Amino acid sequence: MDEVIPVNVNGRAVEVPAGCTAAVALAIAGVDLARLSVSGTPRGPMCGMGICFECCATLDGRPHQRTCQAVCHPGMEIRTDADA
Repeated sequence: MDEVIPVNVNGRAVEVPAGCTAAVALAIAGVDLARLSVSGTPRGPMCGMGICFECCATLDGRPHQRTCQAVCHPGMEIRTDADA
């Protein structure tokens, strides 16, 4: 079996494959919404390569981080606007 690591998505413990991105962790957790635009429109991972910035969330207390570029580590805290 491939290695899995524990992360927290909006306060909920989730096990994800080691080496996956925070965007993948969101998908595994069933969270479609990464953030809300200034007009309140839901946004989520789109380009998957860090160009569009639609997938930004708070990672380990650092806001506005691209989830598609951040590799998960054990105990990582991922907070999205879905938690607001």
